[in-house]
Amino acid sequence: MSSNHGARRQSLRGRMAASGVEALLVTDLINIRYLTGFTGSNAALLVHADEAHTVVCTDGRYLTQVAKQVPDLRAEIARSSGRRLIELAHETGVGRIGYESHVVTVDEHRAWLELSPALELVRTPGLVEKLRQVKDDGEVELLRSACAAADSALAELIARGGLSVGRTERQVARQLEFLMFEHGAEGIAFETIVAAGPNSAVPHHRPTEAVLASGDFVKIDFGAIVGGYHSDMTRTFALRSVAGWQLDLYDLVARAQAAGREALVPGTPVADVDAASRKVIEDAGYGELFLHGLGHGVGLQIHEAPGIGKAGTGTLLSGEAVTVEPGVYFSGRGGVRIEDTLVVRDDRPELLTLTTKDLTVV
Repeated sequence: MSSNHGARRQSLRGRMAASGVEALLVTDLINIRYLTGFTGSNAALLVHADEAHTVVCTDGRYLTQVAKQVPDLRAEIARSSGRRLIELAHETGVGRIGYESHVVTVDEHRAWLELSPALELVRTPGLVEKLRQVKDDGEVELLRSACAAADSALAELIARGGLSVGRTERQVARQLEFLMFEHGAEGIAFETIVAAGPNSAVPHHRPTEAVLASGDFVKIDFGAIVGGYHSDMTRTFALRSVAGWQLDLYDLVARAQAAGREALVPGTPVADVDAASRKVIEDAGYGELFLHGLGHGVGLQIHEAPGIGKAGTGTLLSGEAVTVEPGVYFSGRGGVRIEDTLVVRDDRPELLTLTTKDLTVV
């Protein structure tokens, strides 16, 4: 259990007070993990203005687990966790309770109103997610470990000859996933993307039986999970030989990626970070081939706030973990994406994915 869970709940209380609620009913399982350390599949958490009245609730399957993972909070055992905590809120005299309206279903909301008509339910979307944007030292260390597992797995894949002509995309993907487990991952961050030849021009191609051929670009987008935290990295390789157009395209994306990394300065609007990278590609005449945003936050989920794109809102905060991943895709021919996971710092961003970004011909 992280010693930071209590501090996170205390920070949340400031946001609750600003929202005018006496308690917050947390039902998103990722947010519950962030605030308590509990990893079961059924839970709710009542964060009360008074820590003494803060309660976690889960069902009987997790009686032992909740006691071990959340020793600092009172635990209730009930199948309908949200319902039970609404009852407790009413019993302790709570008048206004916030709830995660971006998570709660219409039917759940209606049932809670019927259960306790005198209790005022207040929409409070995103309160915990806003806290999660800035990572503490323990979270960054887990992110480092997840990135290291991915880096090591990719290095071993190449050293073993796993990225070679004649293999299929699916074979490469499954071997890389296995190697991430061998290097300390507890899971994969998402389905590994291995995209060869023309498939490399598809941003989120799913691996198939397509065979890797000499002269192909091979784009690999993958990540590991350690302690619940996700890594995210993309590297693009060339097989056996590289053509002039491939060198030019790779150089363009590498320069755009460097510009995006350099723009990761606290206080910078996220849309400006995207623009710094996108301008490099637009100036080369390929702006319409950069088909997605520049990046996103990463942590307990593979995609978190902030979203770094043209329409992104807000400014960068020191301590945010984000990706920078420009790409240019020539349909039917091939594409390049280069992606890193980094932590925004006051001086310069901390790079967590350490595999070389020089074009590697294997």
